[in-house]
Amino acid sequence: MKSKNAEKSREYAEDLTPDINGEKAGSLPRVMIAAASSGSGKTLITCGILQAFVNRGLKTASFKCGPDYIDPMFHTKIIGTESRNLDTFFTDGDTTRYLFARTATGADLSVMEGVMGYYDGMGMDSFEASSYELAKTTGTPVVLVVNCRGMSRSVLPVIAGFVNYRADSGIKGVILNQAPDSLYPQMKKQIEEEIDVKVLGYVPYVKNLIIESRHLGLVSPDEIEDYERKLNGLAEIFETTIDLDGILELAGDVESLAYRAPVIRKVSGKPVIAVARDEAFCFYYKDNLEMLKETGAELIDFSPLRDEQLPEGIDGLLLGGGYPELFASGLSGNGSMRESIRDAIAGGLPCMAECGGFMYLHDTMEDMEGRQFPMAGVIKGTAYRTSRLKRFGYIRLRSNRDQMVLDKGGMAAGHEFHYFDSTSNGDSFTAMKPDRDKSWDCIHGDADLAAGFPHLYYYSNPDVPFRFLQRCLEARNTRREK
Repeated sequence: MKSKNAEKSREYAEDLTPDINGEKAGSLPRVMIAAASSGSGKTLITCGILQAFVNRGLKTASFKCGPDYIDPMFHTKIIGTESRNLDTFFTDGDTTRYLFARTATGADLSVMEGVMGYYDGMGMDSFEASSYELAKTTGTPVVLVVNCRGMSRSVLPVIAGFVNYRADSGIKGVILNQAPDSLYPQMKKQIEEEIDVKVLGYVPYVKNLIIESRHLGLVSPDEIEDYERKLNGLAEIFETTIDLDGILELAGDVESLAYRAPVIRKVSGKPVIAVARDEAFCFYYKDNLEMLKETGAELIDFSPLRDEQLPEGIDGLLLGGGYPELFASGLSGNGSMRESIRDAIAGGLPCMAECGGFMYLHDTMEDMEGRQFPMAGVIKGTAYRTSRLKRFGYIRLRSNRDQMVLDKGGMAAGHEFHYFDSTSNGDSFTAMKPDRDKSWDCIHGDADLAAGFPHLYYYSNPDVPFRFLQRCLEARNTRREK
């Protein structure tokens, strides 16, 4: 079914400035789905809204506020193109707006999903990295999801508090989650009479559509049985209970974005980088991969689970994060791949490995039951499970010596989120918490290796991918000279 506002939305998109390498993009219709707190249902509601707009024939882009990998997988499954992260800790305002505009240009609508509670940032004294800061930075109107379970009239002061807490809150609409059908009309009337905000619908309790969680957050969309049918069922419900046309109208009432594009240096060759991509290794920032290509790389996917050896003719190796602990037996059983990776790195193949990829490089790794399995044998030590999150959150990384990705004193931003630890974390970087006086050593780094738990965000320092690819080309030339 086509929306009556679909053509209007396309008119907004046609007003865009085509050259996004300049300093201004057009109106870029956009909206953020935020929430009063984690667990309010914003991921499920965002996915249902995305599915509804896709079903209406709208070309939709999506984004996740913050460093989360899993929520963008759900968005990607729905819209058919990869969702992106936007994070105001990782990037300044210009770069954040550039990254948004680069993807949003040409879309009928862009939907951002918030993180945690709307105003939750680095700490009690800061809005940095909050959904609120991202909405301000990108000039995006906000629809606040409020879980009404156990409330009726009490929902009004909750909404009023969020709308009025900051004069520039940007909250233009609300969606009432788990609101009773019988009470919704009266709730909507009372809210709109007493608070300067539009009620854009409600979501009834939908037990069979709840997204399950596990130790790293939500399960991936491929693990949910009959996921597409369930999301289409939710989208059908939303056609009745949510004012989708009102959301489109709100998204279209935005101003143009001004920004300055970052300077990306290019290497003078085309290094071929093998990227581990399968069920065990699936955590990559899409913009990191795009930046590698923009810097000059050719990326080739391979599977440490199923392929017998690394692809031929590669110049570098990228091992991302994911769930190697859930596939420890299969990874360990693929001895030819473990040997191929061990021999390639020992032979001077440049490698970057993060979190799960770092764990895979160890001599041994535990699975979720604490059983140890042989791994690639590059890092002399064991990756083992702990009972709680280790070193969770944003970090700033300072290089302790000259190495492949940065010279001594060089800085980059990253994030950690893992229940595992290592007997050999490395010491080539110092990780520093930005909101308190806490630091620790991490990452094995030398002329050809950068392997550790932190996930780096390349746009925080474009020297990281440039130096990695430059080293890949140098190593290629060295091999050819032998």
